[in-house]
This record gives sequence, C-alpha cells and structure tokens, in this order.
Amino acid sequence: MIPLEVIEVEGLVIDEKPYSETSKILNIITKEKGVIGVLAKGAKRLKSPLRSVTERFSYAKFNISYKDNKLSTLISADIINPLFNIKKDIKKLSYLNFLSELTSLVIKQNNDKRIYDIFISAVLKIEEGFDPSLITNILEIKYLFFLGVAPKLNGCVVCGSQKVVTISSYKGGFVCKNHVDGEYIVSDKTIKLIRVLEYVDISKITKLEVKDEVKKEINDFLDDYYDRYTGLYLKSKKFLKNLVNL
Repeated sequence: MIPLEVIEVEGLVIDEKPYSETSKILNIITKEKGVIGVLAKGAKRLKSPLRSVTERFSYAKFNISYKDNKLSTLISADIINPLFNIKKDIKKLSYLNFLSELTSLVIKQNNDKRIYDIFISAVLKIEEGFDPSLITNILEIKYLFFLGVAPKLNGCVVCGSQKVVTISSYKGGFVCKNHVDGEYIVSDKTIKLIRVLEYVDISKITKLEVKDEVKKEINDFLDDYYDRYTGLYLKSKKFLKNLVNL
C-alpha cells in the first residue's frame, strides 16, 4: 500500500459542507495546489480542535493527507490571520465572498500561483481597512491577464495613439478622440488610474484615495468587460451589487 503524502498548504476556506453527523467537506483555495477538496473528520464536534479552523473564510496553514484530484484529509491547521475586521462587516464579507468565487473560477482556468498571491494580498488589504470596491477592481484588472482577455491599455485599440480620451469595453481598451464612436467619455483621472492599477503590487499599497466618480467609471467598465469577454457568471456579484446599491 502506497503511503499518503502529508503536506502543509497555505489557503483560505471558501466553502464548507456537512459530511455525516460530525464531519465537514471543505473547499480551500491554496497557494500550492489550487482549489482542493478536504475532509475534516469530526470538525462539527464542539470540542474538536478542527471546529474553528474549518469555518468558512478561515485563512490558515493546513496540514493534510493529500490525494491528487481526490478528496484529501485534514490533519491540523493553524490560523494565519483571523480576518476579524472583514467578518464583522457585511459589506466587506460580501466582497470577500465575491473575490473567493471569482478566484476559484479563474484558478480552474489557469492555475498560476501568482493568482493566489494577488487574491490573498487583496483580502489582507480589505482586512486592513482599504476600500474593498477599489481593491476588488484592481484584482479584477489583473485577473483578465490570466483569463487571456486583458484589455489593451498601452494606447488606442484602433490606431495605437497614446492620446486616448476614454476606455471602451466594446472595443477592448483605450480609444483616442479620432476613433470614439458614441462611447461614454471617462475622466482623465480614470484613464491615468487604470494604467497604474494594471501594474500596482496590491501588497505594497499604503494609500488609496480615489473620488467616487472615478471609482464608478472603473467599476462600470470592468462589469461590462467581464460580461462581454469572460463568460463568468457569479451569483455573489449580483448579491454584492444589490448590497452596494442599498
């Protein structure tokens, strides 16, 4: 009998489901193995050491008996960050729910380890108190590269001119004044900020102050762009929109 591989993985629990009377099955986004399924035996028992570390959105180091492409088994876990600030705020929690669902879908299409790093950096910045909507938009811009549908942000999509006046989801990126054809004209600050956000390292952000008008223009562009080119439909996005618009 081949012994099972016991490994340590860093990750965040994105889903938990009951299994038998005392156990759970977890879906965990991990740095090392992508999205994996893990059986947490006895985790529903009140005195189980696995009870608190297997709750949804637990960010921890997990020691698991690993089975490739099968259900692994949890041995132990140590919390890295309890994410208290997110978990006590329904709005932040809704953003985390959306980010988790989106990240899971992106990893299934492209299991690049950089995706996990972007995801966790975004989660920790929201936990620190940075604007969750803008942090989410930065992540969304970066994920488009991994999905293979990144917009053209190095000049006009039609002629390459650097003198762009707006950004068009229909045309797939920046547009100069000579090739505008009924598109909404965004502010200069929106154009400048999108260029910056494409390359910014989320983990190194120390200040993030953006006017509501600019945030709305960036978010509207990304919402439409994702709808047009990614083929991803997320229930959490619909819920988030309804919550933000309350």
